[in-house]
Amino acid sequence: MHPALRILYLGLAWLMVGLGVVGAFLPIMPTTPFLLLAAGLFARASPRLEQWLLNHPIFGASLRLWREKGSISRRAKTGAVSLMATSFGLFCFFGNPSLKLAAIVAAVMALPALFILTRPAE
Repeated sequence: MHPALRILYLGLAWLMVGLGVVGAFLPIMPTTPFLLLAAGLFARASPRLEQWLLNHPIFGASLRLWREKGSISRRAKTGAVSLMATSFGLFCFFGNPSLKLAAIVAAVMALPALFILTRPAE
Protein backbone atom coordinates (compact mmCIF):
# COMPACT_ATOMS: atom_id res chain seq x y z
CA MET A 1 0.00 0.00 0.00
CA HIS A 2 1.22 3.46 -0.84
CA PRO A 3 2.38 5.31 2.32
CA ALA A 4 0.15 8.32 1.60
CA LEU A 5 -2.91 6.09 1.26
CA ARG A 6 -2.02 4.31 4.51
CA ILE A 7 -1.75 7.65 6.31
CA LEU A 8 -5.12 8.70 4.85
CA TYR A 9 -6.75 5.47 6.05
CA LEU A 10 -5.21 5.82 9.50
CA GLY A 11 -6.30 9.45 9.77
CA LEU A 12 -9.86 8.60 8.73
CA ALA A 13 -9.92 5.61 11.08
CA TRP A 14 -8.87 7.73 14.06
CA LEU A 15 -11.48 10.34 13.07
CA MET A 16 -14.13 7.59 13.09
CA VAL A 17 -12.91 6.37 16.50
CA GLY A 18 -13.20 9.93 17.80
CA LEU A 19 -16.72 10.32 16.43
CA GLY A 20 -17.65 6.94 17.88
CA VAL A 21 -16.41 7.94 21.32
CA VAL A 22 -18.37 11.20 21.11
CA GLY A 23 -21.40 9.15 20.07
CA ALA A 24 -21.06 7.07 23.23
CA PHE A 25 -21.85 10.19 25.25
CA LEU A 26 -24.29 12.03 22.98
CA PRO A 27 -27.64 10.37 22.30
CA ILE A 28 -27.98 12.15 18.96
CA MET A 29 -24.88 10.47 17.51
CA PRO A 30 -24.40 6.78 16.88
CA THR A 31 -21.33 4.94 18.13
CA THR A 32 -21.17 1.57 16.43
CA PRO A 33 -21.37 2.68 12.78
CA PHE A 34 -18.38 4.97 13.27
CA LEU A 35 -16.43 2.22 15.02
CA LEU A 36 -17.32 -0.27 12.28
CA LEU A 37 -15.94 2.18 9.73
CA ALA A 38 -12.84 2.63 11.86
CA ALA A 39 -12.31 -1.14 12.05
CA GLY A 40 -12.60 -1.41 8.26
CA LEU A 41 -10.14 1.41 7.72
CA PHE A 42 -7.74 -0.01 10.30
CA ALA A 43 -7.98 -3.42 8.56
CA ARG A 44 -6.54 -1.80 5.43
CA ALA A 45 -3.91 0.34 7.13
CA SER A 46 -2.90 -1.40 10.36
CA PRO A 47 -4.00 -4.91 11.35
CA ARG A 48 -2.55 -4.26 14.81
CA LEU A 49 -4.91 -1.29 15.36
CA GLU A 50 -7.81 -3.27 13.92
CA GLN A 51 -7.19 -5.99 16.52
CA TRP A 52 -6.90 -3.34 19.24
CA LEU A 53 -10.34 -2.03 18.32
CA LEU A 54 -11.91 -5.50 17.98
CA ASN A 55 -10.51 -6.50 21.38
CA HIS A 56 -11.36 -3.21 23.11
CA PRO A 57 -12.98 -3.91 26.49
CA ILE A 58 -15.90 -1.54 25.88
CA PHE A 59 -16.49 -1.51 22.13
CA GLY A 60 -14.95 -4.78 20.96
CA ALA A 61 -17.78 -7.21 21.72
CA SER A 62 -20.40 -5.37 19.67
CA LEU A 63 -17.98 -4.91 16.77
CA ARG A 64 -17.06 -8.61 16.73
CA LEU A 65 -20.73 -9.61 16.99
CA TRP A 66 -21.61 -7.46 13.99
CA ARG A 67 -18.61 -8.61 11.96
CA GLU A 68 -19.08 -12.31 12.68
CA LYS A 69 -22.87 -12.66 12.68
CA GLY A 70 -24.34 -9.38 11.44
CA SER A 71 -26.26 -9.17 14.70
CA ILE A 72 -26.83 -6.64 17.46
CA SER A 73 -27.23 -7.54 21.12
CA ARG A 74 -30.70 -7.18 22.62
CA ARG A 75 -29.33 -4.73 25.15
CA ALA A 76 -27.85 -2.53 22.40
CA LYS A 77 -31.08 -2.69 20.39
CA THR A 78 -33.15 -1.72 23.40
CA GLY A 79 -30.79 1.11 24.31
CA ALA A 80 -30.57 2.50 20.78
CA VAL A 81 -34.29 2.48 20.06
CA SER A 82 -35.12 3.79 23.55
CA LEU A 83 -32.70 6.69 23.13
CA MET A 84 -34.16 7.46 19.70
CA ALA A 85 -37.68 7.52 21.12
CA THR A 86 -36.57 9.63 24.08
CA SER A 87 -34.74 12.06 21.79
CA PHE A 88 -37.83 12.38 19.62
CA GLY A 89 -40.02 12.97 22.68
CA LEU A 90 -37.66 15.65 23.98
CA PHE A 91 -37.52 17.23 20.53
CA CYS A 92 -41.32 17.43 20.41
CA PHE A 93 -41.69 18.63 23.99
CA PHE A 94 -38.98 21.29 24.04
CA GLY A 95 -38.81 22.14 20.33
CA ASN A 96 -42.55 22.50 19.81
CA PRO A 97 -42.14 21.63 16.10
CA SER A 98 -44.84 21.91 13.49
CA LEU A 99 -46.66 18.70 12.66
CA LYS A 100 -44.86 18.53 9.32
CA LEU A 101 -41.40 18.88 10.89
CA ALA A 102 -42.24 16.35 13.61
CA ALA A 103 -43.38 13.87 10.93
CA ILE A 104 -40.16 14.37 8.95
CA VAL A 105 -37.99 13.88 12.04
CA ALA A 106 -40.05 10.82 13.05
CA ALA A 107 -39.59 9.30 9.58
CA VAL A 108 -35.86 9.99 9.58
CA MET A 109 -35.50 8.42 13.03
CA ALA A 110 -37.75 5.48 12.14
CA LEU A 111 -35.47 4.29 9.34
CA PRO A 112 -32.41 3.49 11.48
CA ALA A 113 -34.70 2.18 14.24
CA LEU A 114 -36.29 -0.20 11.74
CA PHE A 115 -32.86 -1.28 10.54
CA ILE A 116 -31.72 -1.97 14.11
CA LEU A 117 -34.88 -3.87 14.99
CA THR A 118 -34.68 -6.10 11.91
CA ARG A 119 -31.11 -7.29 12.58
CA PRO A 120 -30.67 -10.63 14.32
CA ALA A 121 -30.36 -10.41 18.11
CA GLU A 122 -27.83 -12.14 20.31
